[in-house]
Amino acid sequence: MPDEPALTPDQALDLLKEGNRRFLEDTSYEPIMDRMRRLEIAAAQRPFAAYLSCSDSRVPPELLFERGLGELFIIRNAGNTLCATALGSLEFAVAHLQVPLIVVMGHEACGALNAAVSLARGQASFSGNIAKVLQSLLPAVLETDPWADNIVDSAALSNVRRVVHELREEASPALLEPQQSGMLKVVGAFYHLDSGKVDFLEPDK
Repeated sequence: MPDEPALTPDQALDLLKEGNRRFLEDTSYEPIMDRMRRLEIAAAQRPFAAYLSCSDSRVPPELLFERGLGELFIIRNAGNTLCATALGSLEFAVAHLQVPLIVVMGHEACGALNAAVSLARGQASFSGNIAKVLQSLLPAVLETDPWADNIVDSAALSNVRRVVHELREEASPALLEPQQSGMLKVVGAFYHLDSGKVDFLEPDK
């Protein structure tokens, strides 16, 4: 893992893109996880990217980008929503760990978005904390048109863009100031379950 000198946001993004290219080639992946590596990172962590990703078991960021221990600071929840815990975790990663890159990644066939679509269509109801999670996803569903074809994937993309926009435009100074100075970049991404490919979304998309 490259620690010195500190990575720029674009260099960190290039590492992720290269890792996903290797993942797509189906080559053997053997990250360094021996005792020396564990001892190296026991005293302090120096991840080069923070990741807000879905809890879906089919979407493990370390594997998709072929990264090892201590390289990614990952926050996962259903639908990669920007709850208070996720936002606070991202602020910690930037302010205290100096990560230069935040990635928000959605994926195909997201179960949380599928449930939110069912809720928007009046086809299902949910209680307790599940309902709270789905409420945060409804804006992405409704702005996409809950009756459109391929609505789940479209809503997942919309959700990623909404979260990225909030992190770029409406977050606290802890996240906005490093972006304004060029020390931090926030990007969206979308994972294709069948191919294993991660598409990084352009800022204007």
